[in-house]
This record gives sequence, structure tokens and C-alpha cells, in this order.
Amino acid sequence: MSTATTQGEQFTFQAEIKRLLHLLSHSLYQNREIALRELVSNASDALDKFRHLMLTAGADKDETELAISITPDEEAKVLEIADNGVGMTRQELIDNLGTIAHSGSLEFLGKMSGDQKNDLSLIGQFGVGFYAAFMLAEKVVVLTHSQTDEGAWRWESDGTGSYSIDAAGFDMPRGTKIRLHLRDDATEFLRPERLKHVVTKYSTFVPHPISIKGERINEQRPIWVEPKSQVSDEQYEKFYQYLSHRLDEKPLWHLHLSADSPFQFHAVLYCPPTNVELLGFGKAEHGLHLCAKRVLVQNDCRQLLPEYLRFLYGIVDSADLPLNVSREALQDNTVFRKIRKVLTKRVLDHLSKVAEDDKAKYQTFFAQFGSSLREGIATDFEHREKVASLLRFRSTHDDGKTSSRSMNT
Repeated sequence: MSTATTQGEQFTFQAEIKRLLHLLSHSLYQNREIALRELVSNASDALDKFRHLMLTAGADKDETELAISITPDEEAKVLEIADNGVGMTRQELIDNLGTIAHSGSLEFLGKMSGDQKNDLSLIGQFGVGFYAAFMLAEKVVVLTHSQTDEGAWRWESDGTGSYSIDAAGFDMPRGTKIRLHLRDDATEFLRPERLKHVVTKYSTFVPHPISIKGERINEQRPIWVEPKSQVSDEQYEKFYQYLSHRLDEKPLWHLHLSADSPFQFHAVLYCPPTNVELLGFGKAEHGLHLCAKRVLVQNDCRQLLPEYLRFLYGIVDSADLPLNVSREALQDNTVFRKIRKVLTKRVLDHLSKVAEDDKAKYQTFFAQFGSSLREGIATDFEHREKVASLLRFRSTHDDGKTSSRSMNT
């Protein structure tokens, strides 16, 4: 529904959007970081789409670097997230910002119970896309220029039930600028250090440059999606140090994995040189970083590997895993379960190969992590025989010297 006014054409949000916006505008403080994560992810998608059009649809070539910029204006209390991606036409603004078309948002609404406290707790479990902006803003303005359109458009809403669209009235380059007029209790997101923390936490591996007030934030390369032949030992070591926060330490070994069928994922796993449990620090709970299309879903996912392999560091990224997957849904997700099975098998196969090809190196590993590995005998019945073949015990030989023997020897 729309009406012509002097302030542009007015539209009423879809009923489900009104419900969603009301909840988001009353969101809990600790969930607000996902608003920035969602907007950065949307900007990255817009850049990917434009790059795809240049490669496949004959779109005009553009030598300008595809990038995302985040600019806080403390005086005006406005936070801008901008990209030079595909942009949107007037109709795309209506289709994309006026109706729910994404399963994550629909599932989010389906789980809402009417209990304000419980419903708010769901926010962190679902990617609610553009509408998450209203977790931070009392008004949102979108300026956009599609690469297929001659003019720019302005979309504006205070999130209370309607929005307006009109011609921007000025020239702007291709892309989209989302301006958040922040609420008084969200002005912390104007501080560059706060923005840097959130972007680094969730969007470090987005494949396009992200800058905050002109400073590049995401310098770390996502080496797990690159061919093994193009990653040097030094790059593997630096990435291990990044994940483990152990500067100048080299991993005992690493494992670079990828799968394309029947599901797709990439991973890099590392074994540290020492076991902190032997130093009296209690049980190690590293957890792997879990990403969906290079965007962090969970940074302490301990369900990706069995408990007895808890000493491993690493990152797992799957394009088949939705960004909006909740922690509770992980164990029920078919793709997730298959990834866990593949990871476990590949780690055990790698250990078997090391044990056969480099006995000294394996002895070094087992001296540190043998106690953890032994737990697999009692807990992992599917791989019990494989784990048993990896265990080593002290024994005597005819020459009177002590040596290590496997459980199957």
C-alpha cells in the first residue's frame, strides 16, 4: 500500500515486519553486536553480486576496489555502513526492505512465543538481516544507486510501521549507504575502538576490505579457502598464532581440509606443541571457530570434534551452513553432523600417517596428548579401533631397552 506525499512515496511494512521491528527496537544490550555483523555481511553480498555480474553478465568493468567503509559521525550520532556493490533499484528497495523473504527471519518469527524476555533471547540465534539495524537506530536512511539504474534512491523509516521512498535528489556512485541515526543508548557504536572490536570478532575474514574511518581492519587472509599449494609454512604458522594467541609459537602439525560434495566446507586444524592440561591448568576447551561463508557463527564450537580431540585449534567454514543457525540447532543440522564425522576421520587418518612415516614426531605428539587420545577408547565407539591403533605403551624388548608399542601390537 502506498500514498504520494511531499516527502516521497509512503509504504506500509508487511505485518510480519512490524512484529519483527517492534521486537528488535526493544532488543537486549548484549545482542546488539549482531546488527553490525548483519549489515557488513549484506554489504559483502552486494560486492560479491557486482563482481559476479562483471564476470558473467557483461556489466561495465570497474577498476575501483570493491570495499566496505564504516564511518561514525559522533556529532550527528550517525553511523554509516557503505559499499560500492550492485546497489538497489526502487522496486528492489520495496522487495528487499519491505517484506520478509529470507528463511532465517521467518523461522525467527515462527519461534516467537509472545513472551518478551524469551523472544528477545532468540535474537542472537538468527540472522535477521537488514532489520537488525533497528536494534541500534531510531531512524534508518538508505541511499542507493543500482548499476542498472540511472538515478539514486532514498529509503527512510523509523521502524514503527511505515517507510518512504523517493529520488535521492543528488548524484552518488554505484552502491549503497546505510545511515543509522543511533538511539541514545547505542552511541557506544560511534567509538572506533568499539566498532573495530565487533568487526574483528565477526567479520575479519570477509573477502573485501573493511575500513573504519579510513583504517583497514581485516588484514588477515582466509587461508583455509585457498589451495594448499598457495599457502606457505610461514602463513600457516602466522594463522595458528592468530587463532591461538600464542605469538612466536609453531604448531606441531597442521591439517588443511576441503570437501565439495555432497556438502561443501573448508577447514584448517592445528595441533599445539604442548598440552596445557599437563601443566595443571585444567581441561583444555579450545573449541573451533565455526563460520558460514567466512562470517563467524560461533567462536567456541566444541561440538565439531569429539571431546578427546579438544586440544586442536582451528577454523571450519561451510557455505552450506546458514549464518542464522542457532547453537541449539547445530547438533540437529545434517550438514553439521557430516562435517564433524569427516573432521574426526581425517584427523585420525593424519595421526596414523604420522605414526607410520615419522615415529619420532608421533612420539613427541603422544607424549603431550596421549592422555586425551585414550579417552576415545571409551567414548568414540565408531572410531574405537582407529583410536586404539594410535595408543602407545611402554614395553621391554629382548635387548633390554624400553620402547613404545601400540595397543594392537
